[in-house]
Amino acid sequence: MSKVKVQPLADRVLVEAAAAEEKTAGGIIIPDTAKEKPQRGKVIAVGAGKKDEPMTVKVGDTVLYGKYAGTELNVDGNDYLIMRESDIFAII
Repeated sequence: MSKVKVQPLADRVLVEAAAAEEKTAGGIIIPDTAKEKPQRGKVIAVGAGKKDEPMTVKVGDTVLYGKYAGTELNVDGNDYLIMRESDIFAII
């Protein structure tokens, strides 16, 4: 677990996106220009939640989120996404 200096507020979650697929199932190498943005990541930090809605995700969970969910940010050379908990579809 990496320590990050960012603490999300309210119902926001900080997610580290998983690496994009390098090969297809058939073994074809995907060039950088054709790689899709990953929709899976690991939760790095969570906010306290809203007054009547506690957070359901916790640090260390692997989650699935929408293709265009979240705002990209760079902290100490690492890329993260910060998004609302409602943008997360599932915990896997």
